[in-house]
Amino acid sequence: MTLFRVLLLLLAMALPASAQQPVLNVYNWTDYIDPQAIEGFQRETGIRVRYDVFDSLETLEGKLSAGRSGYDVIVPTSEPSFARLSRAGALRPLDRTAIPNWSGQDPALLAQVASSDPGNRFGAIYLWGTIGMGLRADRIRALAPDAPLDSLDLILKPENARRIASCGIAIMDSGIDIIPSVLRWLGKDPNSADAADQRAAEAALLAIRPHVRAIIPSSAITDALAQGEYCAVLTYSGDVVQARNRAQAAGRESGLTYAQPSQGAQIWFDMLAIPADAPNPDAAQRFIDYMLRPQVIAGVTNQVRYPNAVPASRQYLRPEVTADPNVYPSQEAIARAFTVAAPGPAAERARARSWSRFKAGR
Repeated sequence: MTLFRVLLLLLAMALPASAQQPVLNVYNWTDYIDPQAIEGFQRETGIRVRYDVFDSLETLEGKLSAGRSGYDVIVPTSEPSFARLSRAGALRPLDRTAIPNWSGQDPALLAQVASSDPGNRFGAIYLWGTIGMGLRADRIRALAPDAPLDSLDLILKPENARRIASCGIAIMDSGIDIIPSVLRWLGKDPNSADAADQRAAEAALLAIRPHVRAIIPSSAITDALAQGEYCAVLTYSGDVVQARNRAQAAGRESGLTYAQPSQGAQIWFDMLAIPADAPNPDAAQRFIDYMLRPQVIAGVTNQVRYPNAVPASRQYLRPEVTADPNVYPSQEAIARAFTVAAPGPAAERARARSWSRFKAGR
């Protein structure tokens, strides 16, 4: 258990016994909140927060698919999990009159999420980011001086992957996230359900599998990067920024950088949502409203280094955060980026099989 999670646990236990009810049950990604936000909500409302974490969308969906999860607030990614859960009737529509801070969200970002949630009925934007490469350029240059550091060619071309394999390549264990980026690199529609396109993506992944040291959850990548285990990873932007900061805090000069692929990075949105069978939906809406306060969500961005969707929070962000293009990408980078839609059931099964074969190396 990381120090971050221990702190959250201690905060959740901090209220006296007389204030133990009601309870809000939150299910969020690992290392993905400002502990002071939990403390502040508990202190202000008297509602105790039980805070659990997951490390993949597959884990989240598995928990929700069984029903009666017991959670009041979950944080699914817009595609495919949030969209799939909303279509399946697994989410409760938000009552915006109970969430006055809803109106503070960026309309342009809400419009992008509307492709997953028409009318923005089921979720508020928590944080967002991109999928790209975490790199240690000095190690890569020592092995492959001419390797491209701004392109997925670095990892997805077998001749490049072979040259840098000895310094460590890792890929986030999430076919949901990685396969669309591979399709984009191949010049195909990231949302393609075409069987031939799927086979091409699988073939591309299998071609580099002998050179990939690890396929691991995002939650494990951050510490591994901070400790210098890999020189090239394909993962979420914030994983890399957090790893860089942890390395610096430990007195290690990591040389770690994040690169959005020149082919265009996938933009994703993590959503604050309420399961349809949430035991305490009123407290859930109070929590969502609290998290959308500019100063509160700024604290989260300062802590985890992912951008939020509340423009008024910018005044509370640390200067090094607002100035970091790895946290807030340039307009040019955003213009090259793409979003994805949930694949149909057949395409989803095909992708899952391809990912399993990639992990197994056959």
